[in-house]
Amino acid sequence: MKAKRMILSTLLLLLGIAFLSPIYIMIVNSFKNRSELYENVLALPENFSFQYYVRAIEKMNFLTAFKNSLIITIVSVIFIVILSSMTAWMLARTDNKISKIIFMAFISTMLIPFQTIMMPLMQWMNQLMTVTGIPFLNTRGGLIFMHIGFNSSMAVFLYHGFVKTIPKSLEEAATIDGASKFGVFWRIVFPILKPITVTVMILNVISIWNDYLLPSLVLKDKGLRTIPLSTFYFFGEFTIEWNMAMAGLVLTIIPVVIFYALAQKHIIKGIAEGAVK
Repeated sequence: MKAKRMILSTLLLLLGIAFLSPIYIMIVNSFKNRSELYENVLALPENFSFQYYVRAIEKMNFLTAFKNSLIITIVSVIFIVILSSMTAWMLARTDNKISKIIFMAFISTMLIPFQTIMMPLMQWMNQLMTVTGIPFLNTRGGLIFMHIGFNSSMAVFLYHGFVKTIPKSLEEAATIDGASKFGVFWRIVFPILKPITVTVMILNVISIWNDYLLPSLVLKDKGLRTIPLSTFYFFGEFTIEWNMAMAGLVLTIIPVVIFYALAQKHIIKGIAEGAVK
């Protein structure tokens, strides 16, 4: 038994090292000059200087890109949480064919790769912008609108499963006490959804913050670019500034790592509560 545990622990350690090795390579090489970087990728730098981080911040226009990413991510996640939780609650509590068809439509959209619809989406958004006059392209609002649409299906799926574990008697008691539908949801149901809400928030924060493809299609002005788009400056046609690119990528993941670290206890709590239910 001890030998089996040692082998399993060793395999888990090796697997952990394999997963963490890209992060190690990224951090270590963000401090190196070009000669050091090409000499040995895995070796530690001779001097730990933050000069490449400073240059990366200047070249990326980091503060503006950070502000854009922050606005887009926060607003998108807020709307996804509100709209998806309400939709999932209504679908779970409405037991008829129409609600089942709508729920299956949400699930089916999760199976469609974004790459297959990205060009028709841009054409349709351009036509919609022409007809309505609403700027869907090259605006933060348009990008937020698309993020809400693409990420709501997964959120509805997660909320729907959690809502079904909540006893209907709680809602019925609140209705008898005079609570409206709106009051039942926000005062009774939504607080109970806190564990899955945190999970939905984390998944969407990571997805939206790190997204490159959709913003690259929607945003054209340099002042609207998000952090992942700003790292593109380091990858030229003939040369790649790997040290500054690595520094830029480190700056990109730091906010997500901090957010995940702060919300980690809620994830564990949510998993535990879901298992008990």
